[in-house]
Amino acid sequence: MAARPDAFALPAHAARPIVSALGRLASLMLPGPMEEWLRRRRLGGAAVPPGDVRFGDLRRLTPMSSAFGFDRGQPVDRHYIETFLGRNASDIRGRVLEVGDATYTRRFGGKLVTRSDVLHVNDGNPQATIVADLAHGDAIPSAAFDCVILTQTLHLVYDVHAAVATLRRILAPRGTCLITVPGISQIDSGTWRDSWYWAFTPASLRRVLTETFGSSVDVQAFGNVLTASAFLYGLSASELTPEELSMADASYPVIVAARASVGE
Repeated sequence: MAARPDAFALPAHAARPIVSALGRLASLMLPGPMEEWLRRRRLGGAAVPPGDVRFGDLRRLTPMSSAFGFDRGQPVDRHYIETFLGRNASDIRGRVLEVGDATYTRRFGGKLVTRSDVLHVNDGNPQATIVADLAHGDAIPSAAFDCVILTQTLHLVYDVHAAVATLRRILAPRGTCLITVPGISQIDSGTWRDSWYWAFTPASLRRVLTETFGSSVDVQAFGNVLTASAFLYGLSASELTPEELSMADASYPVIVAARASVGE
């Protein structure tokens, strides 16, 4: 049998344009689903070469929704907020304070809640039982609450350190504060636009909380590059798969969440 000649291999820099050209030819000749399957098989987990990225519907300068995706379904950040609260539902008990309304108190606390209070910064909210600014919270009683639910609020308070000090003061012994803040996010275009002061990283939220609460702070990030991009475009959580939503990459936090507690 004749000897087999050595295989010929092109250098990577020479092969790349040929592969790209073949990919473009396939896109012209094959049905869309088959061409897309072949493309994914070819790329695997590798980066798409420059010039081959397909933006499709996302090649636009305006988002799909400028209302965080509320008009398309459940916003991506709300999916993560509710995942976090669900994991810590046992902390939502006794006397509970929530900002804005008592939706999450009722949903996640249920029969464990003995008294529900709602905090709002002004008296225009009929659901508010306490009207106060967290940074100047003299109207909020001290050592009164077994749980404080503070979702997507801390970034609206300019004096973050004063707000955290108020949270520590109003918690009862063995009380817990469940906090979420925006990481990678669009900015509200309505009521809260002019008071949207901050975005947080896991490191910044951990530091500002541990300065007041000490070591009883657990911080975690939710999101990844895909879900962060989807959230910026205003897509809803239902437009992503459970696997895509569940993958966490702290370099791309859609929200940052923290559980901060006090001792006896």
